Amino acid sequence: MKTLVPTLLIIFSLTCFAFLSKSQAVSPPPDGGYPGGNTAEGQNALLSRTSGTYNTALGIYSLLSLTSGNFCTAVGAGTLLSNTADENTATGAGALFSHTDGGGNTANGAFALFSHTSGMDNTVVGDRALLISTTGSFNTAIGQAAMLNNDSGSSNVAIGVQALGNNTSGTSNIVLGNVAGSGITTANDVICIGAGGENVDSSCYIGGIFNVTSSGGTAVFINSVGKLGTSTSSQRFKEDIKPMEQASEALFTLEPVSFHYKKEIDPQRTKQFGLVAEDVEKVSPDLVVRDKEGKPYSVRYDQVNAMLLNEFLKEHRKVDELEATVARQQKSFESKIAEQNRQIEALTSGLQKVTAQIEMTKAAPEVLVSDQ
Repeated sequence: MKTLVPTLLIIFSLTCFAFLSKSQAVSPPPDGGYPGGNTAEGQNALLSRTSGTYNTALGIYSLLSLTSGNFCTAVGAGTLLSNTADENTATGAGALFSHTDGGGNTANGAFALFSHTSGMDNTVVGDRALLISTTGSFNTAIGQAAMLNNDSGSSNVAIGVQALGNNTSGTSNIVLGNVAGSGITTANDVICIGAGGENVDSSCYIGGIFNVTSSGGTAVFINSVGKLGTSTSSQRFKEDIKPMEQASEALFTLEPVSFHYKKEIDPQRTKQFGLVAEDVEKVSPDLVVRDKEGKPYSVRYDQVNAMLLNEFLKEHRKVDELEATVARQQKSFESKIAEQNRQIEALTSGLQKVTAQIEMTKAAPEVLVSDQ
């Protein structure tokens, strides 16, 4: 927020300073000193001034048209040449050259805000920054040729060489980095950090992230008011911790689908897989991400993963129990088989003995007894 100092206080302070200066004046007076606390050096500098006070013009045709404006500073040939308003500052040849009305502008750099005619509270630093802007207000441009082609866009912030350089009428854009925001021409509310971006309203682009691995990191989430953050799993941040138990069984009623985003969202029409937030809300409202109006917006897929893990572990425990039961049964079965084998071996051994006796009986010779 811009802090405004009461004009009366400024005038009072400067008036006191003027009296002090008068009491210590030198003779002859400093070259370029004029009534009303004005200072002018250069051909036709401050030429049209009538009642304006505390203006400084250094350079040919600087503040040429100013009559009653106050607290303006122009340093450089043709700076603020057409200006008639208060509290504008231009440093560099041709800076704010065409500006006529609207106060609170600051242009530092050759031809900065050169074509600007009306508008207020613009801050521009850099050679040719906001070169062709005509009527925008609240622009901030820092860097050579920053917002070079901006014509009527307002409330933009561009920092970097040629930042937001192709924008013509887009408003409320924020770009940071050399050539950042080069893809924006008429879009509004776009944020670009180290990226060219696209001409899409209310979008955000950040360079240096895609195709770069952050090993051991964590996912970044964003809520409905645009706050970025991560999801922590440390116990020290949690309370009411208890087992999930049957809550994860809600997953069994979800219906995964395939789909395409609408063309205005995804011109490539890439095939997608997932869930429909409205359907998920009917099953488990806690799994839905909502927008500012409270309407279903997305699905908390990270929570779905946690529920899947719970179901997996439950099934895994069941499998462990079944395996333990099978192992016990297998052991019992093997014990019974071993006992049966021992019994069979004993029977076999006994049978072999009986068979051997029978064979011996068959082989014994017969003895004949004579009557004589």
